[in-house]
Amino acid sequence: MTAAPSSGTTGKPTTGSSTTGGSFRSAFRHRAFALFWSARVCAMLAIQMQVVAVGWQMYDLTGSALDLGLVGLSQFLPSLALLLFAGHVVDNHDRKRVLFAALAVECAAVFGLFVATMAGALSPSAIFATVALIGAAKAFEGPANQALLSATVPVEDLPNAIGWQSSAIQVAQISGPALGGLLYIAGPAVVYGVSAAMLLLAVLLILATRPRPVTMVRRAMSWSTLLAGASFIRSRPEILGAISLDLFAVLLGGATALLPIYARDILHVGPWGLGLLRSAPALGALAMAVAITRWGVQRHAGRWMLIAVGGFGLATIVFGLSTDPVLSFVALLAVGATDQVSMFVRQTLIQLATPDDMRGRVGAVTSLFIGASNQLGEFESGAAAAAFGVVPAAVAGGVGAVALAGAWAWVFPALRRIDRLSETR
Repeated sequence: MTAAPSSGTTGKPTTGSSTTGGSFRSAFRHRAFALFWSARVCAMLAIQMQVVAVGWQMYDLTGSALDLGLVGLSQFLPSLALLLFAGHVVDNHDRKRVLFAALAVECAAVFGLFVATMAGALSPSAIFATVALIGAAKAFEGPANQALLSATVPVEDLPNAIGWQSSAIQVAQISGPALGGLLYIAGPAVVYGVSAAMLLLAVLLILATRPRPVTMVRRAMSWSTLLAGASFIRSRPEILGAISLDLFAVLLGGATALLPIYARDILHVGPWGLGLLRSAPALGALAMAVAITRWGVQRHAGRWMLIAVGGFGLATIVFGLSTDPVLSFVALLAVGATDQVSMFVRQTLIQLATPDDMRGRVGAVTSLFIGASNQLGEFESGAAAAAFGVVPAAVAGGVGAVALAGAWAWVFPALRRIDRLSETR
């Protein structure tokens, strides 16, 4: 496979630390990582709570599956427009300051939802505008998060830090939707108020973080510098295959936008049940993330990723056909667990291969793929449900993900042949 460009942070891990897992202390003994990890938990917790409130409130206001999908599209389009510029900014400015500013904007946006709801003035158009602002901030947050992570730990602890960062996200995605659904009983304003407070705490934690200084080479903005991250990914077929597989699998099989409909009209479980359903994928992913952090993906990483994407599709099909809340919850657990395997392989490949001076731009391209899979996946599911029905849309997406895993095993043999992740640099 093509060797990664040399960098001061892309050397081989020392003995005792590798992509196969590690101890809790190997990353958390570093104060910068502990603060960064805590900020990620708070920010993700807040956003997940806000997502539950926005989804339920929008469906209450309009009763439209298409509008649920448009919420995701409204957040994705600003990210799409700004991501290449955001990557350049991250690689040419203090990454901590960029992340601080992005989280501050998100905090202000969610606080705006709180004020508008309290005043009884929140309309569908106001929701679309606010999530668009959050999407613009996330265009900078994603690359800054990915770039800053590598500066909070030495390279030998980076794979372990990736595992624990994944766990942080899953912890937030488990507790956030459940807490958001519970708080929604008291009204959406309560959810938005608590979410804004959690984002404020994340801002303060990032302010207190002291990452390792990174030497930056200032570059004038040009098409060449803006597209450098995409060029790097294109030069590594195993990374391109992993990122695109994750993109299209979630794009096709991402039925989470339909959860308000399933919760109210098919499973009849209400707002609290919606919160639990939204938490289920994260609970499955957390269990898998802890297992990976402890035991790792030791051999045949590429094959395991392909198998996981196929399992993701099968679990999505089961969820789409289910009318039993318990079975639906179990299917969503499997959705999260299989997706976590795919995410870990992808993120570890990128972090170990990317030079320090390109982390922002590579992170921007990665964030674009992630955003496309999540936000456009929500739009695709909502549009398909409006056109063909909720159940056919969910099942067809799962079938597509299974077919995709088989196709990518043939189109990207470099991905299929990946054995030990540490050998891909």
